[in-house]
Amino acid sequence: MLPLRWSQAGADRVARPTWRRLGVAAVAVAALATAAAVVLAARAGRGPSHVFLIVMENRGYEEVVGNPDAPYVNRLAQEYTLADGYFAVGHPSLPNYLALVAGQTFGVEDDCTDCFFDAPTLADQLEAAGRTWRSYQEDLPEPCFLGEASGGYVIRHNPFLYFRAVRDDPARCTAVVPLTQLEADLASNRVPDLAFVTPNLRDDMHDGSTAEGDRWLASFVPKLLASSAWRDGGVLIITWDEGSSDDGCCGQPGGGRIATIVASAQGPHGYRSPAATNHYGLLRTIEDLWGLDHLGHAAEPGPASLSDLFPR
Repeated sequence: MLPLRWSQAGADRVARPTWRRLGVAAVAVAALATAAAVVLAARAGRGPSHVFLIVMENRGYEEVVGNPDAPYVNRLAQEYTLADGYFAVGHPSLPNYLALVAGQTFGVEDDCTDCFFDAPTLADQLEAAGRTWRSYQEDLPEPCFLGEASGGYVIRHNPFLYFRAVRDDPARCTAVVPLTQLEADLASNRVPDLAFVTPNLRDDMHDGSTAEGDRWLASFVPKLLASSAWRDGGVLIITWDEGSSDDGCCGQPGGGRIATIVASAQGPHGYRSPAATNHYGLLRTIEDLWGLDHLGHAAEPGPASLSDLFPR
């Protein structure tokens, strides 16, 4: 395994969130206390057996939650758990994907396809802890395909290939696979600890309608929920990369309020979290669940942990 490498490859111009009101501070303290308990549980050998993370595209919270064009998404939100105060970190797509796996945006403000970084990611953390990961990309023509696009696949929605430690290492790069591989992995009980899933441009709602994306989720997600990887301690997370506004978490600008759903067979069920958070908070939550250190802005106290959405 390659050693973790770090360099400040461009100033991260996303403002660091701070708490400014006592009421919000109280929520933050409570969330951090809960997160600490989750860390201890994870290091004691608990935490989810698998995390399925599906990233959809370009829909604000109000465009999804309560929208009759998204009946399946809303059924999941009602049956499982929903983060009511979740925000993207900026615009356009790529900075949000980088935030989810590396805890920072590296100052990226566009969907560059030749901006690569030397920095640790969630993939490095998982491997160092003896865990596994795969990036499942719909329409990817072959494992470790390094091109910018193919069919409905685009590299800007595949964040792991923006890090040289993955893209320049043929052994590690083969963890980036076509989405069709996931069905085989489910059938053979070889699902990695982290399954990062990106639909193609139509199915993720980027080029397709809300109804089309909802239908794709309705056809795809039941396969995950029927698997032993999910039933026996797994967690499914569905989020969106960004919304249409510049609203952000914790009094700072961001990429708009977005829906984020967490589904676990072990519960909780029918719950909505009021915690103010964003993609950095989600990364920190995943790290806490598995007893990992925090990357970048995930180490900062501003965005709340989402530990209340996960089984205890």
